[in-house]
Amino acid sequence: MTSDAATATSTTRTTPQPDGGEPEREVPVLGLGASLPPADARAKTEGTFPYAADLWAEGLLWAAMLRSPHPHARILSIDTTAAAAMPGVRAVVTHEDIPGDGSYGRRIADRPVFASDLVRHHGEAIAAVAADHPDTARLAAAAVAVEYEVLEPVTDPEKAFTAEPLHPDGNLVRHIPLRYGDPDAVGEVIVEGLYRIGRQDPAPIGAEAGLAVPRPDGGVELYTASTDPHTDRDLAAACFGLDPERVKVVVTGVPGATGDREDPGFQIPLGLLALHTGCPVKLAATREESFLGHAHRHPTLLRYRHHADAEGRLVKVEAQILLDAGAYADSSSESLAAAVAFACGPYVVPHAFIEGWAVRTNNPPSGHVRGEGAMQVCAAYEGQMDKLAAKLGVDPVELRLRNALSTGDILPTSQTVTCPAPVARLLGELRDFPLPTLPKDAPEDDWLLPGGLEGAGEPGAVRRGVGYALGMVHMLGAEGADEVSTATVRVHDGVATVICAAVETGQGFTTLARQIVQEVLGVEEVQVAAVDTDQPPAGAATHGRHTWVSGGAVERAARMVRTQLLQPLAHKFGMSTELLQIADGKITSYDGVLSTTVTEAMDGKELWATAQCRPHPTEPLDEFGQGDAFVGLAFCAVRAVVDVDIELGSVRVVEMAVAQDVGRILNPSQLATRIEAGVTQGIGAALTENLRTARGLIRHPDLTGYALPTALDAPDIRIVTLVEERDVVAPFGAKPVSAVPVVTSPAAVASAVRAATGRPVNRLPIRPQAAVAATPKS
Repeated sequence: MTSDAATATSTTRTTPQPDGGEPEREVPVLGLGASLPPADARAKTEGTFPYAADLWAEGLLWAAMLRSPHPHARILSIDTTAAAAMPGVRAVVTHEDIPGDGSYGRRIADRPVFASDLVRHHGEAIAAVAADHPDTARLAAAAVAVEYEVLEPVTDPEKAFTAEPLHPDGNLVRHIPLRYGDPDAVGEVIVEGLYRIGRQDPAPIGAEAGLAVPRPDGGVELYTASTDPHTDRDLAAACFGLDPERVKVVVTGVPGATGDREDPGFQIPLGLLALHTGCPVKLAATREESFLGHAHRHPTLLRYRHHADAEGRLVKVEAQILLDAGAYADSSSESLAAAVAFACGPYVVPHAFIEGWAVRTNNPPSGHVRGEGAMQVCAAYEGQMDKLAAKLGVDPVELRLRNALSTGDILPTSQTVTCPAPVARLLGELRDFPLPTLPKDAPEDDWLLPGGLEGAGEPGAVRRGVGYALGMVHMLGAEGADEVSTATVRVHDGVATVICAAVETGQGFTTLARQIVQEVLGVEEVQVAAVDTDQPPAGAATHGRHTWVSGGAVERAARMVRTQLLQPLAHKFGMSTELLQIADGKITSYDGVLSTTVTEAMDGKELWATAQCRPHPTEPLDEFGQGDAFVGLAFCAVRAVVDVDIELGSVRVVEMAVAQDVGRILNPSQLATRIEAGVTQGIGAALTENLRTARGLIRHPDLTGYALPTALDAPDIRIVTLVEERDVVAPFGAKPVSAVPVVTSPAAVASAVRAATGRPVNRLPIRPQAAVAATPKS
């Protein structure tokens, strides 16, 4: 479903080249294709944008939570007497205050709101307190007396197969045995590898916060930075023992989200305290509580064996993939499906045999983080491609080009790639893009050394490496997920309003919704209503859903309004609505006979329409990992240039060049920003980000112990090409752009470090000892 020429805005601007050469092509100022700035950009930059942590209510109480200091323990007793008796304390709640079994979960309801008999991970919630001051609430939470019998934690996912069950549902969350082709196929050249991927934390800009307000009908309203408000409402209502209609979730400003806002473990205790006290209750988590409470990227162990012929064409891929789900299932089933399905990467593989498992341990819970499953396997299969190229003596880029996937090829799941798949073109564009110049050895350029201005390295120990990687992700949900969104567009007095429960998490949906309405209706002033659960559901803000599904719903509703607007005029002049166009707030006919403004045509009326968008259905993978599980795919190629001090093992990323399959550019500025952010997150996974644990205990759960890449760590990011081959089944033909650079960038950095050092580099993030050259410098 793409916009037709009759509704395209004609307002354009010409962007001159900085060198005074020929101007770039004209681009629209409004509508699709324009770099329309976010409506909330000014408020966010000035610090006046309201986030959940800024909320206030009359008679406000403060919440605090008690969390387990142990990764695995039996709870012998919980005594809240001392905490409840403290002056200013209004309520103390535990598992005894939760109706039913008190468990929740988006896919599998296996996680308790409060631990009752067993503690299964470090930081698991035990109790929550409401008091008239935040310090009082924290002191009261600490005063809850819990007697534990400490148990031996299971922290090695390989041992989870034979360990005693950690959960009534057992330790195995899911097993996927993918079987494709001939198991007896053997290549002339074989390479093997063992890879480990660490625990990346989403590390949101702002820690979790929220406000719960009791309602006169005995229900509760939750004001929080939810990314999936209707699911959060239903989970909370079940835990409160209330009908969903008596629980309302109102979405406040979301300070960025890459999946970390999906866990309602902060919201449910908050609402429970409001119901018990009859007062508004606010929770503002500390950074430590944030690290302990939300889900992280799955640590993964991967074993690979690649078979190829003498020319380097892949014959067979064998792999074992083990995801550490942590204490509870969360999204591990979906993450495993992506890992297994994309275990061979964007390459043609005639035979594939993949074993995938996700298991419970006593490690911190794992869940949805951008590019889950796909990122881990990308690091592994690209490591294998580098090994194969080295063994064959073939250029790594040429080897990848010989095996590149294209439209019409078949995935190891037996699904045919029907969407545009310009993989070879992406890689070819990168190969031909000029490399950055080498740094000088002069003292004034010491800041170019790995380690920064104060680095201890010497210029003579620095080696430059160039590495390539190809990655892929799926769009929308998978394996039969019912992807649907509803939107309403209303126009009155020259102002259009969009009502859709798609949450703006920083991905730019509210800006896109404005552009769609401008494009279809020619109305410049477009407002997007705040999101709450009184609106029809729009689903979670993941996998590019809102660009496709919610954007598609907005477009359909806007087109319905457009028909309402144009039909009376078309009837009056004896022509069809297809012969009328809207541009710059004017309605004109193809022959120029009709020319009027949108405002005049509205004549004071209010027009509105509601529409849904539901992509074509998918199906679950069967017992052999086969099935049409994905709606569509997006691809990316990344070239990393790094400087490595081969004596100290320090790494500096000099440049990241990106070529990406985007379908259609809807907002150039916004798209570039999302790609750059994704690349930077990928660099963090490659070099610094690893939430370390010791026997299940999170070490240094703060931003001093968890090393996020800063602006000084971010390299030059060059967007070499954006391939616009529209996906005909997607609204506007666009593809999601955020996840695939995150997936691909860590593999490219690892490939570049291999090139610089000659070391295998089979672990992310890359440790300094892994970046020390295999042979000493000459």
